[in-house]
Amino acid sequence: MTRFIDVGSLSDYISQAGVETLIEKMVAYLEQDYRRWNDFEKSARLASHSDIGVIELMPVSDQHQYAFKYVNGHPDNLDYNLPTVMAFGVLADVATGYPVLLSELTLTTAIRTAATSVMAARYMARPDARVMALIGNGSQSEFQALAFHKVLGIEEVRCYDVDPTATAKFIENLSGVEGLRLVHCRSAKEACDDADIVTTVTADKRLATILTPDMVSPGMHINAVGGDCPGKTEIHADILRQGSIFVEFEPQTRIEGDIQQLAADHPVTEMWRLIADNRSGRTSAEEITIFDSVGFALEDYSALRLLFDLAEADGIGSFIELVPDLDDPRDLFTLTRGGKQRVRLRKAA
Repeated sequence: MTRFIDVGSLSDYISQAGVETLIEKMVAYLEQDYRRWNDFEKSARLASHSDIGVIELMPVSDQHQYAFKYVNGHPDNLDYNLPTVMAFGVLADVATGYPVLLSELTLTTAIRTAATSVMAARYMARPDARVMALIGNGSQSEFQALAFHKVLGIEEVRCYDVDPTATAKFIENLSGVEGLRLVHCRSAKEACDDADIVTTVTADKRLATILTPDMVSPGMHINAVGGDCPGKTEIHADILRQGSIFVEFEPQTRIEGDIQQLAADHPVTEMWRLIADNRSGRTSAEEITIFDSVGFALEDYSALRLLFDLAEADGIGSFIELVPDLDDPRDLFTLTRGGKQRVRLRKAA
């Protein structure tokens, strides 16, 4: 039988364990897998683009487990009362191809994205960073703020969104977090004033310029999350040219990330090299560092691996017959006889 984790099961677990606890666990799983980068068969995701959105499949595997995520990105989905991003995923046994886990990944993707962001910042941001600007206060914003507060010690989040109701939602959701000061800013530039870290996580599928050179100061770490497909950017190209750029999987980020604005040979560093060597990505306190994050399948592999381990340990979710459970694996025709006949045949055996 296949383990199945639906939204309700995961939501109940998180409400008991805490979002921050799951983020911390996710960071540990991510680091474990990024350290063994060369063990994985990797590829850029398969994307189907339309004028109003994108639907993607994201596969990755090592010698033991295969994972994929189905995910979309439709900025206008609010008009249909649907999330901008929706996802589910599968973890399978390579030896047999058997799917051991089917799980929701909409909520999980927000958690793994925040965990990836803060993991990267531990290697790229200044150790004394305490103030973060958060531009884009939609569905992923709370997770980003909690990750940076819990794992990196961020004490103040300066938030801005073109939709003030999104910022109001963000502040209401996090108003009770101890030790975290929330500042509602009137512009992206105001949010960036005195910020040590800037996180951009906007949804519009267009070549946008959310962050301009006048908003950037020496020593800043930029966590660019929202630019994640061809024709969708957030960061002015001049900022990219003056900072040290780190990416997940270079062949994918060249197509989808903010660096799609730069020459194909502009130097970037894949993040796994920092993690494997346990070294800082910055050479000085004044250096500008940029994490051009587009989301990579290995992170979903780590997330599914964590969910499977939690399900095994804590009984999250249920079991479903996603693929046939046959007394005789050669007799698929048995399934055409209906449930009662199958039960009778098993008893007879």
